[in-house]
Amino acid sequence: MKKILKYISGYFKNLDKALLILCVLMSAFSVFLLYTLDANGISGQVSSRQWKINAIASVIGIFAALVIAAIDYKLIAKLWFIYAPASLILVLLLFTSLGRGVEGADDIGWLNLGIIQFQPSELLKIAFIMTFALHISKLGSRLNEPLNMLLLCVHGGVPIFIIMKQGDDGSALVFISIFLVMLFSAGISWKYIAAAIIALPVLGWLAWTKLMQPYQIKRIQILWDTEMQQEEMLGIYMQQYLGKKALGSGRITGLGIFGSDKYTYVPEIDTDFIFAYIGMTLGFIGCIITVLLLAVICVKVLSVASGAKDSLGRLVCVGVFAVVFSHSVINIGMDLGVLPVIGIPLPFISAGGTSVISLYMAIGLVMSVYYHRRIEEHMFYKEKIE
Repeated sequence: MKKILKYISGYFKNLDKALLILCVLMSAFSVFLLYTLDANGISGQVSSRQWKINAIASVIGIFAALVIAAIDYKLIAKLWFIYAPASLILVLLLFTSLGRGVEGADDIGWLNLGIIQFQPSELLKIAFIMTFALHISKLGSRLNEPLNMLLLCVHGGVPIFIIMKQGDDGSALVFISIFLVMLFSAGISWKYIAAAIIALPVLGWLAWTKLMQPYQIKRIQILWDTEMQQEEMLGIYMQQYLGKKALGSGRITGLGIFGSDKYTYVPEIDTDFIFAYIGMTLGFIGCIITVLLLAVICVKVLSVASGAKDSLGRLVCVGVFAVVFSHSVINIGMDLGVLPVIGIPLPFISAGGTSVISLYMAIGLVMSVYYHRRIEEHMFYKEKIE
């Protein structure tokens, strides 16, 4: 019993408690916001069930993060042949009768297994980070060889293609962000970056004219076309218009978190437009605090990356940073009306059990890098003293 208690004490002593506390604070804030949405009754889509789901998912996620942190991330990477195919199969099942879409959405992102429904793309993000980090770290100095770069592009292109076929534009953008940020962090040659910049206009034109669907083009055009905004005021622009109206109505300090008669109804206010609700109820101050907390989490993850003992650990942290950062930027950009509405949750805050648990699992990987670096340092100093 003494040995167990000593291990637990040593475990928590070397844990990245600051990062975990930040994430727990965000989860507590999320549950509180969802509770007030239910209490205020301003959205028929939000019930007491939703804040309870987020509360339970947060507890499960915290436990998962603590378990993952205790496991060496190098061992987790070596087990890629178990979780990578499993997560890929779960995503492919979306193309069967088990796949479900949310009413009003354009994708089939939910897998219905009878007992539970969840988004397998969230699990695929974690699997992709681990396998891509392992792939890059094994290449080492051979990263920029043409064949290796081609294989890395194939590695990144497969999940991106599958998610795009699923119709989940938001998740596809997140996968692209992970791919690009991890490659850049690994030290991709400027020759490839220059070639990509030169090819970007042509690729953009091909995507706009050949690949994108009319509704996707309209979602982008409407951001600057005021005439189209007027025409679509009762169509695809209505949600974004109401979101901006709600966000601006809070001004500096907000309308208050309970019982105002000036609340604006916004569809999907508990998920895609939760930031608009923060602005409406807590004002500019609430928005700034939310952004700062997310920024601190991102900086903390990058700090762990910079202190990692090997390229694998650094790349895993960079991949997790890309997830949190891209989710935050895209979600807030949607609510501000500077990015198209593509269904991306705000990290730790938006309603959704799958996204909360998967985020905590990703944070657990970062904590694993931190914890095992501390353990190695302590062993090194102990050996040096002896």
